[in-house]
Amino acid sequence: MSVPIIQASELLSLQNDPQLILIDARGGPGAYQRYLDGHLAGARHADLDAQLSNVKPDPAEGGRHPLPDPVVFAQHLGEWGITPDSTIVVYDDKNGGMSAARFWWMLRALGHQKVQVLNGGLQAATAAGFPQSTGEEQVSKEVPYPSEQWQLPMAEIAQVAQQAQDAQKLVIDVREQYRYDGISEPIDLVAGHIPGAINVPFPGNLDENGLFRAPEELKAQYEAILAGRNIGDVTVHCGSGVTACHTLLAMDYAGLGMGTLYVGSWSEWSRSGREMVTS
Repeated sequence: MSVPIIQASELLSLQNDPQLILIDARGGPGAYQRYLDGHLAGARHADLDAQLSNVKPDPAEGGRHPLPDPVVFAQHLGEWGITPDSTIVVYDDKNGGMSAARFWWMLRALGHQKVQVLNGGLQAATAAGFPQSTGEEQVSKEVPYPSEQWQLPMAEIAQVAQQAQDAQKLVIDVREQYRYDGISEPIDLVAGHIPGAINVPFPGNLDENGLFRAPEELKAQYEAILAGRNIGDVTVHCGSGVTACHTLLAMDYAGLGMGTLYVGSWSEWSRSGREMVTS
């Protein structure tokens, strides 16, 4: 199993590895055009809405970024040339918090172990001198990745409701504190949080330079938060199941393993009619 984070200097030493496949997971408006304008040489672009999610008209049905069917995602992997032997490095330009960690989690959830998130993302690789290219990349497509189901734990909304009220369990909300506190909400309809959930904003996984903190620091941080609980008793959520993966990545990097992902997150909960803590 690979260490889940790779440094830019380490990526430089892998650039001639024939098994290496880079994934550019930058998101937001104009992401694909920005990819065409410049990306790490050889990288394929993965779109959060089109390929890493099964977006539905009503976010009450699974949130804003429900997971796609694993068979559909496996087809995309084949189109990117990814096989079980591939070494995958994924990056974005948001310190892993946009879609890189989500892509990492999804590959791990299909059973693929050789996948890492680039520490510092595009900016770090550029500063380290990794070659750049523009336009589309020529990709040798493969058959769909051989996997038909997600293999990592996920929680449904009813489970999260129970866990949040169980002192032996822990539900972690990784959104910024002002959203958790119910002060304002830039994306969803209501600001606030799930009753019983605690707030551990995902930027705390990073140091002052925007890089993931050392594994031993992350381990100390999360062991204090877990307070003796087993990692299997922890569920992590965010707004729509994307940045929650950043914290699952940090936990794994710390050597703690991964908690459970609540994909629907606040975007589903806040539209469910369930109790909410608001301002």
